[in-house]
Amino acid sequence: MIERLQKIIARAGIASRRHAEELISSGMVTVNGRTITELGSKADESRDHIKVSGKLLRPASERVYLLLNKPAEVVSTMSDPEGRRSLRDFLHGISERVFPVGRLEYHSSGLVFLTNDGELANRVLQSNQLRQTYHLKIKSLLTFEEIEKLSRSTGARISRMRGAEMPWYEVTLAEARRDALRNKLFQFGHPVEKMKRVAIGNLSLDSLGPGHRRELSSAEVASLSKLLDGKVTEKSAAPQKHAAPRSRRRPEHANQKPRGKWDAEPRGKPDVESRGRPGAQSNYPRERRPEHADQKPRRKWGAEPRGKSDAESRGRSGAKPNCSRARRPERANQKPRRKPSASSNSSRKH
Repeated sequence: MIERLQKIIARAGIASRRHAEELISSGMVTVNGRTITELGSKADESRDHIKVSGKLLRPASERVYLLLNKPAEVVSTMSDPEGRRSLRDFLHGISERVFPVGRLEYHSSGLVFLTNDGELANRVLQSNQLRQTYHLKIKSLLTFEEIEKLSRSTGARISRMRGAEMPWYEVTLAEARRDALRNKLFQFGHPVEKMKRVAIGNLSLDSLGPGHRRELSSAEVASLSKLLDGKVTEKSAAPQKHAAPRSRRRPEHANQKPRGKWDAEPRGKPDVESRGRPGAQSNYPRERRPEHADQKPRRKWGAEPRGKSDAESRGRSGAKPNCSRARRPERANQKPRRKPSASSNSSRKH
């Protein structure tokens, strides 16, 4: 397929598109032995022999996308002239040529994105909407006023991490604002002691240990590409763990009768076997509580007065009816009550 030279060079991972244009203008690119200096020139990667700085450009047969948890005191390059540890020391077994996208300081740790896809790497570097998340350990706690000032000046979202004894904060911001945030913290008297990058867009470390790497899935690469295009947000691009739906009703016990529904039949009329009691009789209408063996039968509203009822029903054979309520019996040593006379009643009236 015929494409522009700068696009082919960038996809091969040699340089970005802007740098590829500079290489073409300076005469460092040849196609089939002919030097190309005109921007916009096209070539076929599968048929033409393309050389950059005298080296033959070989089309990458397979794209590689890696996430590496960089330890502290490791340079974010593939080699170091001073002999310090580099990213190549943690990429044993990777035959393809990959390069890091972006940078991470020597004393910082965390996520580093490596690939041989120059086009995707160029889009990540030029994106202004791709947010990155860091964990910062500073010397002392920030006040609410200082957090507001830092958020306004750098556009960062700052929140203190829960459960952390030391002053650790989670900060989300663009990579271009990282140095500005570090300088502001130093001016406020809170120098950064440790910094760890835990996420770039929808890519996160999760449980990846220091010095370990993993390959990205095709779904993660597609989500990152959509995020760079602005088609999705970071929350929707991140993988979500769907938990099982939680029932609001209290679970029924094993020996509990099923609850009745509004559209079901009355409790006395449904099938008795659905209640877990085979052979039970329907209780509709509801029966009254059974009488005890030694309990007197209850009097109904339509029955005769107690004084006129049969004496045998009271358990007292030969008893006389007591239509009028009997007075309390006199005590043995109590004087008989005196009835009021007619004269005393007349004197009280006067």
